[in-house]
Amino acid sequence: MADLTTTFLGITSPNPFWLASAPPTDKEYNVRRAFDAGWGGVVWKTLGEAGPPVVNVNGPRYGAIWGADRRLLGMNNIELITDRDLHTNLEEMTRVKRDYPEHALIASIMVPCEEEAWKSILPLVEQTGADGIELNFGCPHGMSERGMGAAVGQVPEYIQMVAEWCKKYYSKPVIVKLTPNITDIRKPATAAKMGGADAVSLINTINSITHVDLDLMAPEPTIDGKGSHGGYCGPAVKPIALSMVSEIARNNETRGLPISGIGGITTWRDAAEFMALGCGNVQVCTAAMTYGFKVVQEMISGLSQWMDEKGYRSTEDFIGMAVPNVTDWQHLNLNYVTKARIDQDACIGCGRCYAACEDTSHQAIAMSAEREFTVIDEECVACNLCVNVCPVEECITMVELDKGSIDPRTGETVRDYANWTTHPNNPAAVPAAE
Repeated sequence: MADLTTTFLGITSPNPFWLASAPPTDKEYNVRRAFDAGWGGVVWKTLGEAGPPVVNVNGPRYGAIWGADRRLLGMNNIELITDRDLHTNLEEMTRVKRDYPEHALIASIMVPCEEEAWKSILPLVEQTGADGIELNFGCPHGMSERGMGAAVGQVPEYIQMVAEWCKKYYSKPVIVKLTPNITDIRKPATAAKMGGADAVSLINTINSITHVDLDLMAPEPTIDGKGSHGGYCGPAVKPIALSMVSEIARNNETRGLPISGIGGITTWRDAAEFMALGCGNVQVCTAAMTYGFKVVQEMISGLSQWMDEKGYRSTEDFIGMAVPNVTDWQHLNLNYVTKARIDQDACIGCGRCYAACEDTSHQAIAMSAEREFTVIDEECVACNLCVNVCPVEECITMVELDKGSIDPRTGETVRDYANWTTHPNNPAAVPAAE
């Protein structure tokens, strides 16, 4: 049986599934229920102290994007950090860590970008027995207007400075939570490493407005006729998160920096993908808010079964395995050529592949009078659009041509594409030297 026990920054937890700092981790009651349900760790909802008091809205706090089946794809959150008293939170954290010593407990912190503010709160957090801290440099709404959250995370110099303060005044692991609301995620990650941070976590939420109420003419969620931008999370942000994680994992300046993966993780497979790209563990929020805490049990059983099938005895066996296969476009193998193939037995004759290809792609699918759909190899460029729009899984697949075989589109051998810089089909080709 696979062992899901995970050690991240020397912090051991029963499994790699942690709850992210968010509404589900705002109080002792929730966290105890989470641990009892099977979560390996939690990051306590962000604590604050100095500055104006935190007061949350009393109207709707979440907006949403749904799929056609009403499945929640994305959520917009305008809630701020905890509005509960700091010392109440600290007392609850102390009790929880005492009663659940085998589970990871991390304190998320956000205070003004002043050394004294950090120097003041860090000893109080350390007294709780929490296993480490996470610096919330990602929140894109509300707190960023006060010079905290993403306002810090968007300035690498601030990240490095605060990380240095935390390493100076705190003895346990320091994790820097990064904002995705930035052009190049490698720069803040590098700054965190230079500041002595032990790890980074990402992504925090993406700045967003999910809907506009066309009767009120205001963004949703609407508070007394007005709306604001919020933080976008859920399954829809997963591709963005995976890309940013991979950039940090393969960047020379941050390679080897431990990563805690966040962003749309809903299933065990999502978690495995983040870990394959270098994450030592994962943090989950929206899935728990959508399905309840017991969703982790499916994640645990699914990951364990997959690891058994693959022969992985621990998560360390596959963490980072996909990183060497992430490359820049110019390094992709242009000798690799595929063509679409349609399984006629599986085809339901809906015609979506034909409509998509005929109208918006390369007119590479033919439709007979009997509504049988076939691929025109000479026109197929293997774009994969037909696979993506087909409602029947595995009905349409891409089949690789053998190396050196004839490409019916051009009449050339596949291997002729090796020297793409001088290939006549390349509009930017450089003429070969005489």
